[in-house]
Amino acid sequence: MAGPTDTRDPSGWPASALRLASALQERTRFTTLAGGVPALLAHPDWRSRRPLVLWMHGRTSRKEIDSGRYLRYVRAGIAACAIDLPGHGDRYDASCQQPEGTLGMLERARGEVDGVLAELLGGEHAGMFDADRLAIGGMSAGGMVALRRLCEPHRFRCAAVEATTGCLETLYFPPEDQPRRWPTLHDRDRVRVVDPRAHLGGFEPLPLLAMHSEADAIVPFESQAGFVRDLRTHYEARSAAASLVEFVHWSETGADSEHMGFGRHAHEAKLRHVEFLVGHLDAASGAEA
Repeated sequence: MAGPTDTRDPSGWPASALRLASALQERTRFTTLAGGVPALLAHPDWRSRRPLVLWMHGRTSRKEIDSGRYLRYVRAGIAACAIDLPGHGDRYDASCQQPEGTLGMLERARGEVDGVLAELLGGEHAGMFDADRLAIGGMSAGGMVALRRLCEPHRFRCAAVEATTGCLETLYFPPEDQPRRWPTLHDRDRVRVVDPRAHLGGFEPLPLLAMHSEADAIVPFESQAGFVRDLRTHYEARSAAASLVEFVHWSETGADSEHMGFGRHAHEAKLRHVEFLVGHLDAASGAEA
């Protein structure tokens, strides 16, 4: 909680929440990529080529809030690029914080991924990130962006998402026997543009870790569970193992709205997340002792 003299950024986050741990500060650089995307770059040593995770936060959050995740990455020998989603963080726009602005934000963010990667791999930081060991991931809205981007040709080796869904159809237009939880009624054609499930034919099989609370009050578990079933069927049709899709979920976690982190299961979730990335990005050799 912010103290009485703790200043806040335009989106309301207290300055204390944006401060990085000292162990991460010395390995972090802030920059702007692809013509205007604010980014936090964290690297184990800024001397050697390392695997890289492109991570995207959820709606109403910002890139600095998940700094503990990035510290775990660098300690495991993995670099991180965390970006502010459109209208968030250092490019704050109040309209993008509202449910009505979600679709436009998702589409714009998807279009920014390739430019961000191109600049990381070929710009002033070229040589610091391994183009053959890339991962993409995100939480909530950031996870939706990641899953949609994977429906088109890419160079990612694996992906990890949390508290999100790859089926926006069931998120925004739930079946008759399920209560409507989303506060805004979106246009179906616009939803289809950003819905990973609607573009599943282009999803090339790769290792994917998805984690969710079955009691999630923001992104219903049923929506993601259905997407995972469809994705595994898609993998098998492509002669790939359905087991490449790991779906970790808990009946309830005690987290805020069962959506913001994984409460009493947070430590387990963090370990599984990093172990998944280390294994699929061959990062163990670069980890700290």
